[in-house]
Amino acid sequence: MRILISDTSCLIDLRKASLLEAFFQLPYDLVIPDVLFEQELVQFSNIEKELIAQELRIVSLPGEGVVRVQSVSRDYPALTLNDCFALVLAEQTPNCILMTGDRNLRNLATSSGIEVHGVLWGIDEMYSARVATANQLYSALLLFKADSTVRLPVYDLNRWIERYQSQ
Repeated sequence: MRILISDTSCLIDLRKASLLEAFFQLPYDLVIPDVLFEQELVQFSNIEKELIAQELRIVSLPGEGVVRVQSVSRDYPALTLNDCFALVLAEQTPNCILMTGDRNLRNLATSSGIEVHGVLWGIDEMYSARVATANQLYSALLLFKADSTVRLPVYDLNRWIERYQSQ
């Protein structure tokens, strides 16, 4: 099974749209760096954290990985420290997919040869795997559009809304 490493922004967006359970049914080994789980998912309820802990593999980077995180953080100040943890974990995981909503992280990971996707790809994956209906996904996309804290490319989001509206 292919490994999918997610940053927390994607999980937070999926949670807002009540799609976490469907997302966890996808045929991927879902992984998140322990630092991201501990620091960025604090607003999740205990039940949601338990669900995530059951469905996600929470991974610690070894010492040399942490050294690499520090190096990436110095070299790419536009990335948050947690983005650096996700990137380094992806670098150390052959043939993985990195799921992120951060443009800077996406660009750096892509230039490093890492396959990168975002929430809209996740929407398509859930539909293809039949773990969510077109109507559920359409509603989620409308919610994303209305939520100023969800930062998806407007043009792409509108295309996905049109696609799922007509399904």
